[in-house]
Amino acid sequence: MKHARSVSIAIALAWLATPCFVQADDAPLAHRIVRVSLGASAKPTSGRLLLFITQADAARKAAKDGKVGAVDTNPFEPQAVSVAARDVSWIEPGQSVDIDADGETFPAGFSTLPAGDYLMQAVLDVGHDYNYFGRHEGDLLSGVVPVKLAPGGTMPTLTLDQPVPARDPWTLPPVVPQPLRDALTQAREHTHAEVMQSPSLTAFAGRPLSIRAWVITPPGYDAKATTRYPTVYLTHGFSGGFDRYAGTIAAVWSAMKAGQMPPMIWVLLDESGPTGTHEFADSVNNGPWGQALTTEYIPWLEGRYRMDARVGGRFLTGHSSGGWATLWLQTRYPKVFGGTWSTSPDPSDFHDFTGIDLYAPRANAYRKPDGSPNPLVRDKGKVIATFETFAKLERVIGPYGGQLASFEWVFSPRGKDGRPQPMFNRDTGAVDPEVVAYWRDHFDIAQRLRTQWPALKPDLDGKIHLIVGTADTFYLDGPARLLKDTLDGLHAKSDIRFIPGRTHFDLYAEGDDRQALLKTIAWEMYKVARPDAPAPSR
Repeated sequence: MKHARSVSIAIALAWLATPCFVQADDAPLAHRIVRVSLGASAKPTSGRLLLFITQADAARKAAKDGKVGAVDTNPFEPQAVSVAARDVSWIEPGQSVDIDADGETFPAGFSTLPAGDYLMQAVLDVGHDYNYFGRHEGDLLSGVVPVKLAPGGTMPTLTLDQPVPARDPWTLPPVVPQPLRDALTQAREHTHAEVMQSPSLTAFAGRPLSIRAWVITPPGYDAKATTRYPTVYLTHGFSGGFDRYAGTIAAVWSAMKAGQMPPMIWVLLDESGPTGTHEFADSVNNGPWGQALTTEYIPWLEGRYRMDARVGGRFLTGHSSGGWATLWLQTRYPKVFGGTWSTSPDPSDFHDFTGIDLYAPRANAYRKPDGSPNPLVRDKGKVIATFETFAKLERVIGPYGGQLASFEWVFSPRGKDGRPQPMFNRDTGAVDPEVVAYWRDHFDIAQRLRTQWPALKPDLDGKIHLIVGTADTFYLDGPARLLKDTLDGLHAKSDIRFIPGRTHFDLYAEGDDRQALLKTIAWEMYKVARPDAPAPSR
């Protein structure tokens, strides 16, 4: 699920009003057709053409200085912006294509919007990764154009003439406080990009594939000295990536320098890809990422850095999808890692897949047995998005990289078309029990523990640490409780913590310190690796 540091763009539109959709009963409304041209200075290209529209007054009220720089959909307010889409196989500079704004749309066709003043923008998603990264390097944008919707009115022509530049990986989000901004320059001197082409992943894909990470060395690190350091393998949540780690780098380095975290080596792993997050699982669709990490990348790193290469010197942590990835790696490779501290992980027991029991007879992702909708996103007790709206918005934006499709790329068997088999029907929500059976046998962590505990216990007992808020935004406290029940039933040693009232996005915060929990986790890891070290002064 979404990582805490990846939602600033979504929040910017969170207060847009939800439009009403109306249609006369006596006659169908004519489709609205919008013409979009490619700017004269652009290069020939292809991609998925997305068209966004929102009520002008609401957008201007939500924008700083009343200036709306972008019109974009928001999964945390899924009906605030309407979106239409179509694929463009090829377009030359100066050429135009028409998009039916009542064809492939969410939440409904543009002709159902009430009359009034709107703002519209077109985006050509060249990389087919909008569901994951949003507006990304190489995509083409039009300007934000005002439009008045009225019966029989005409639609403007939009021109794709604004290329999205490459992202500077050292750019910090606006919410990062000034002390961390000041620390980043020094932190960069102790941070190194380590990219290794993986033989096993390359063989799987038939093209070069690499594992990437940033390696942060602690203050006083000397590559020629004999001192070795415990190592933390951290990976990001959904929508994170190699170029989105600057805030974490600054926070980790400054905390170690200030003595708020112990001296350790931190490896910030990239788990993003064209299909979403691969989560370092060994998948028939994405490839053997767990195998590549544990048998190729980690040994390679340990030959380059003064890392404590003992099992008790390697630790895992991650949030959200990164929480699931690290929980999976610990349970799948218990002989490699000395413990995971997974926070708000994606579902670890598929009896509660964000509130849905996938194993129930006639399970449906969209509806409960009583017919009421399955919620997916909540805030302060209020449901702000259902599973159905989330899935249907994702489908319109594109077939690749979305959160729900990402689960299928990791968990599902491969279909005859070479793509993962869908876990549920996007039209009806009906769950496919055969696909779910595959999920259960291969990736249900609680099921793995229940069926393999005698073999896992010697290397895994006491290594699972999980922390989640009781008000988790995506209902992820539910599967965590089931995992705790499983571990307790096995009489396993575990550390499962539920933080009262905390959500997916404030779990780490205490007062003004947005990374307080990460500091606590770091000291707990260090105590395992260096049991005789003095306790931190607080």
